Amino acid sequence: MRSKLFVPGSRPELFPKALAGAADALSIDLEDAVAESRKAEARANVGAFIAEAGQAATGKALIVRVNALDTPHFADDVAAIVRPGLDLLNLPKAETVDQVRAAVEVIERAERAAGPQALPQPVRLLLNIETPRGLRLAAELAACSPRIAGLQIGYGDLFEPLQIARRDPAAVHAVMLAVRLAAGEAGVFAYDGAFANVQDAEGYKAEAEVARRLGFLGKSCIHPSQIALANEVFRPSDEEIAHALRVLDAAREAEARGVGAYMVDGKMVDGPFVRRAEVIVATARRLGLA
Repeated sequence: MRSKLFVPGSRPELFPKALAGAADALSIDLEDAVAESRKAEARANVGAFIAEAGQAATGKALIVRVNALDTPHFADDVAAIVRPGLDLLNLPKAETVDQVRAAVEVIERAERAAGPQALPQPVRLLLNIETPRGLRLAAELAACSPRIAGLQIGYGDLFEPLQIARRDPAAVHAVMLAVRLAAGEAGVFAYDGAFANVQDAEGYKAEAEVARRLGFLGKSCIHPSQIALANEVFRPSDEEIAHALRVLDAAREAEARGVGAYMVDGKMVDGPFVRRAEVIVATARRLGLA
């Protein structure tokens, strides 16, 4: 999931075009991108789209950002979208373990209402880390339910109320590292947030490159022009793929000889490096690069 394109839930005419695009995932928004007066209309549009897209087996991940738990829309959003075809439910403004568990209870009720045969597997969650408290408790949030698939940074909600400059590299890096380590502790993925200046392609790419170096899975896109940038950054380079293949070859030889640590390309390699190489090669094969 190198790239994830946000699409407003109130713009159903954009759904087919987004589905046909190059993004690895679609993140359909029922929260900030939808006016209060159009919430019910948007959730009906999105529920119908998920049902149709799920049956079509598009190969893209379908994600829906619902309204927050403390809004009057949350339960209705969940009831509308919990159906075959939904890959992740994106929960905004996650702050406490109790809050996340309460959201899971609502999701479980929606799953029971859909019937035991309706959903092949439980709905998983992508938690937005976009408040100071959520950032401080990110590792606890990520580990509080087996339904948690990943953590995603929400820069706007996190930075703007605190008057933190969005383009301050040190601030961005600090948040990225904190979220990545929290996700790593819980064994879930970390996903980078949006970059609002659509015309600044170099700025988007530079931020995406930092996220990739920190082990993020991919970066959000708020405009189709950002998709190619994310896809380019979050693919293994030819050099990385070649090195990873040599690591795996060396690992097989070392195992046969009973050796735990060994040299590849002049670098000492052991178990953690092998696991990273396995991820790189698996990603490359999924993208048709190896």
